[in-house]
Amino acid sequence: MLPSTFDTDTASLRQHLTCFVIDDVVAIDAGSLAMAASALHLRQIRDVVLTHAHLDHIAGLPLFIDDLFSTLSEPVTIYSTESVMQTLERDIFNWSVYPRFSELSNANGPVLKYRTFGEAEKFSVKHLTFQPVAVNHKVPSTGFLVSDGGTTIGLSGDTAEMDGFWNLINSTEDLSAILLECAFPDELEDLARVSHHLTPRRMKLELEKCERRCPIYVVNLKPMFRESIVRQLVELNEADLTVLQVGRVYDL
Repeated sequence: MLPSTFDTDTASLRQHLTCFVIDDVVAIDAGSLAMAASALHLRQIRDVVLTHAHLDHIAGLPLFIDDLFSTLSEPVTIYSTESVMQTLERDIFNWSVYPRFSELSNANGPVLKYRTFGEAEKFSVKHLTFQPVAVNHKVPSTGFLVSDGGTTIGLSGDTAEMDGFWNLINSTEDLSAILLECAFPDELEDLARVSHHLTPRRMKLELEKCERRCPIYVVNLKPMFRESIVRQLVELNEADLTVLQVGRVYDL
């Protein structure tokens, strides 16, 4: 997970933006992509897969393309549902907030293209296979099963209670890890419900639907409430459960 917030020279545990990078070539979401990408990422990442269009998941996307505009020898490809693509074109790349990069080219050709996928349409990005599944968020949102042919992980994205994701997880052999959201502490359950997020208590109920034993990494902790969420997660006493460390490289 790429950092989005820093305390002096080190990544803060309190992260406002979301971005995961796989094998230094594919980004899932782009909240902090422009701000935290390394020189290697800037050279190699040309594929961005989006879970949904909330700002904390896309904030770095226009800046990332803007930074690379003149040097791109191939377009940045955004993989998303049709709904997310329409939101980006209407509300972000609309010539008012940011240029519509899908209409622009540099000396080498187009700088941005979209590839839309259906709710259950498996697709490939570089060496990875993505199996999307709709999840339960306030806006159209997607979770994924991601595989390189040897390692497979599940990523919930932002969500509340869900069944389709767990059905997909439970039908998958040799699952290496699950990245599961938990945005609010238990005492803010009303806010979690109205915004379609999980709390530790509600996450525990979701984990009862999981039939696979593998490491479960908790992501998307709201920075204002991180300490409370972490404490309540520890109190769940779930052996396979840990909070994903920002900036750490995981070899699964």
